[in-house]
Amino acid sequence: MSNVQRGLAELIGTFWLVFGGCGSAVLAAAFPDVGIGLAGVSLAFGLTVLTMAYSIGHISGCHLNPAVTFGLWAGGRFPARDIPLYVIAQVIGAVIAAGLLWYVASGAPGYAGGLASNGFGEHSPGHFSFQAGMVIEVVLTFMFLMVIMGSTDSRAPAGFAPIAIGLGLTLIHLISIPVTNTSVNPARSTGPALLEGGIALQQLLWFWIAPIVGGLLGGFVYKALGAEAGKRPPIEGAALPGGAE
Repeated sequence: MSNVQRGLAELIGTFWLVFGGCGSAVLAAAFPDVGIGLAGVSLAFGLTVLTMAYSIGHISGCHLNPAVTFGLWAGGRFPARDIPLYVIAQVIGAVIAAGLLWYVASGAPGYAGGLASNGFGEHSPGHFSFQAGMVIEVVLTFMFLMVIMGSTDSRAPAGFAPIAIGLGLTLIHLISIPVTNTSVNPARSTGPALLEGGIALQQLLWFWIAPIVGGLLGGFVYKALGAEAGKRPPIEGAALPGGAE
């Protein structure tokens, strides 16, 4: 695949993640009488990744997340030269999604302008502290990379990685929406924050730092855990690791 094709796939996939995940939070979470609630929003985020993994995984690896891109690099699955292409495409997709979501949401009377941005302290849904927010973002992004790298390992059963990754992201949201509104993805944080401005934009830097730290740790740790076993012949027909060629 060409760089243009892979970049466009990442843009579209990240657009779907932000529009579907944040859209469920903004448009459907508390809708009168039939709101989907936190469990529904968590599932929506997981479904965006699951559906895109099957749709574009064979084109770009379906990272949809700078922390995943950095983590896969740390784990030896992705070349450093392609990191800027993926991160730029992911951020553009997220910003487009946030803009379109704002346009749709603003068509309802009484819309206050929120786009499910991430935050800590007074901007945390549960008013969790800065320290609590950063710890949970690092830990959950670390575990997300462990799920991604393990399920896409050449020795893992083929074809099931998108399910594990989608359910993993669902679980992450079930845990942490009250804490930070769940980032684990700097691009997902950037789109809403740029449009909301204010405190969401002021806190945005930390939702780049914490997920990328967690992603790098996940990549390095999985590589260390799998280094010896990686010498075994791969299972025939197993899926390629995310983005590897």
